[in-house]
Amino acid sequence: MNIRLETFRDMLSYMNIYDVIEIFIIAFVLYHLFCWIKTSHAWYLLKGVIVITVFLLIANIFEMETILWVASNVMGFAVTAIIVVLQPELRRALEELGKKNVIYSFLPTDSRRKEEDFSEKTVNEIARACVEMSKVKTGALIVIRVDDSLEEYERTGIDVDGIVTSQLLINIFEKNTPLHDGAVIVDGNRITSATCYLPLSNNMDLGKELGTRHRAGIGISEVTDSLTVIVSEETGNISIARNGELEGAVEVEQLKERMRQIRKNDSEEKSRRIWKRRGKGKTKNEEKAF
Repeated sequence: MNIRLETFRDMLSYMNIYDVIEIFIIAFVLYHLFCWIKTSHAWYLLKGVIVITVFLLIANIFEMETILWVASNVMGFAVTAIIVVLQPELRRALEELGKKNVIYSFLPTDSRRKEEDFSEKTVNEIARACVEMSKVKTGALIVIRVDDSLEEYERTGIDVDGIVTSQLLINIFEKNTPLHDGAVIVDGNRITSATCYLPLSNNMDLGKELGTRHRAGIGISEVTDSLTVIVSEETGNISIARNGELEGAVEVEQLKERMRQIRKNDSEEKSRRIWKRRGKGKTKNEEKAF
C-alpha cells in the first residue's frame, strides 16, 4: 500500500498545469465522442463489438487457438468494414465540426430535445387528423419520436418546426401540395420536418399488397424505437408500425392508446429526472448541514 502511495506521489510530482489541461481535453473529447456514438447507429455497432470482445476474451482464457488465429487475421478487414459502415455518420460528424456552432452540435441529443413532452393534446390532434384523412383516403406517414434520434431522417426533409395540429397535418398531406410526399416527423409537441425519406423494410415476409408508404413505416420502426402512423391512400385504413411490426386497420381509440404509451414513457422519464434532481439537492443540503 505504501509503495502504491509513493508511486502516485511521484506521478503527481512530475505533473504540471499543461498535463492537467491535457487530461481535461481528453476527458471532454471522450465524453462527447460517447454522446455522439449513443445518438447514432455507431451505438448498436459498439454493442456488437463489445459482445465480440467478450467472446474473444473467453476464447483467450480457454486457449482456443483456432478462433484466436481467425480473429487476428480478420481484424484488419474488420477495421475497414467499420469505417465503411459508419461512413455516413463520420461524414456528418465532420460536417458538424466544420460549422460555427461546434459546441451545440456536440451536445447530446436528449439535452437539445424540446422541453415540452408528448402531450394528450398532441395525441388527440394526430388522431383527429388521421380520422379526417382516412375518410377521404388521403395518404399519410407520421413518425413519432420516442427515444432514438431521428435527426438523420429530419435532414432529408424540409424544416417545419410547428406545433402539432390536425389542420396542419391535413394541409401537409393534402394531395398535390409541395409537402405531401414523404413522411412527417413529430418530436414532442412539434412537427420538426416534412417530406422526409425513410428506409424501406427488407422483410420478405411482408404481404405483397403493402405499398411503399407501409414499407417505409415498418422500415423506420426496425432501425429506431419510433412509432409510425400510416393512413392508406387506397383503403383509408389507419395502421401503426412499431418495432418492425405492423398493426393494421386500427380504430381511433387503439391509435390513441398506442400514442399514450409514448406519453406515459415521457412522464416516467420526467419523474425520474425530477427525483434525481431532488436527490442531488437533498444530498447537498445534508452536506451543508453536516
